[in-house]
Amino acid sequence: MIDKLTEFEKLLKEGKYDFKFNQGDIIKGKIIHLEKDGALVDIGGKTEAFLPYKELTNRPKRVKIEELVTIGEEHDFYILRDEAEDEKLILSLKKVSQAQGWAKLEEAKKTNESLAAVIASIVKGGLIIDYLGIRGFAPTSQLRFKSSSTDNQVGSNISVKVLEIDQKKNKLIFSQKLAVQDEKADLREKTMQKLELGQVVNGEVVRVTDFGAFIDLGGIDGLLPISEFSWQRVTNPQDILKVGQQLELKVLKIDRETSRISLSLKRLQNDPWIDLQGKVKENDLIKGIVSKVANFGAFIEVSPGVEGLLPRAEITEESSTPKVEDYIKVGQEVEVFVKRFAPTEHRLSLSLKEVKQKEVVANT
Repeated sequence: MIDKLTEFEKLLKEGKYDFKFNQGDIIKGKIIHLEKDGALVDIGGKTEAFLPYKELTNRPKRVKIEELVTIGEEHDFYILRDEAEDEKLILSLKKVSQAQGWAKLEEAKKTNESLAAVIASIVKGGLIIDYLGIRGFAPTSQLRFKSSSTDNQVGSNISVKVLEIDQKKNKLIFSQKLAVQDEKADLREKTMQKLELGQVVNGEVVRVTDFGAFIDLGGIDGLLPISEFSWQRVTNPQDILKVGQQLELKVLKIDRETSRISLSLKRLQNDPWIDLQGKVKENDLIKGIVSKVANFGAFIEVSPGVEGLLPRAEITEESSTPKVEDYIKVGQEVEVFVKRFAPTEHRLSLSLKEVKQKEVVANT
């Protein structure tokens, strides 16, 4: 058996064995000569085949053949046309790539893998996507953006997943949305692993609501509540933040089970309550501006970012349940009595009737 194999190999080297090449076969060969319109390929047994330029690549722009292949290179080639009388075999390099491409596409469908493809063109209802010379379709419903917004992106890379594939019918449907979802999931997981309480992070405003703003931290959104915008009262978040704005924030809370993150802007600023420590004391008389009136009392801003509560029962002695707006208005300056001040707890209790009582005592 060994002798027979040795003899067979000898015949191959001497070119005395009668090769039979068939259309559709994939054979090995070496580039031996370059021409303007193609290349000559040695496929063994002193047999040469021709590789036309158009079968070299799927590139739409023509370049010099030397930029695509060089003499001495070895490749697998697809037999496009077998031998006819006085004619060479015609080979294709791109057909091999396509065959390998279909195999990779089938495998990617099985494993749910994302692929890096190229936007080939824009058509009605979606995009034509090129993967290793194989064209597929990505419908608008499977795109992360409108296809009309990709006018200047033809030729650029796009991450996709195989949604449907049937090589016999030459059917190939891609989804960008599924690929992006997976990418975001991976990014979200990485971001969550890095986050720590008290950490200062960078983020982008993606949505502003009446109760706060959502900040993209890298695949995952954190909530910046309206109460954490500023030490001063904020009534309209849209006046403070805009979508797309870049921010530096502090991480207040992390719930890894629900992937909920609470953020703060004001915690990166000096705490005005601590700044007042030693400057405001209990039993002091201080002035402030009425910032909010409610049925239970009023909030008095005694310093930028520091509000004290003036309960309804502490407004007047005329009634235990006075109508607050009959005595004070928003924007009004008032002098109040400090009943309790706990800066570390952010608590300031005030009284208006104690001021009047002091005035009575002072006048007697």
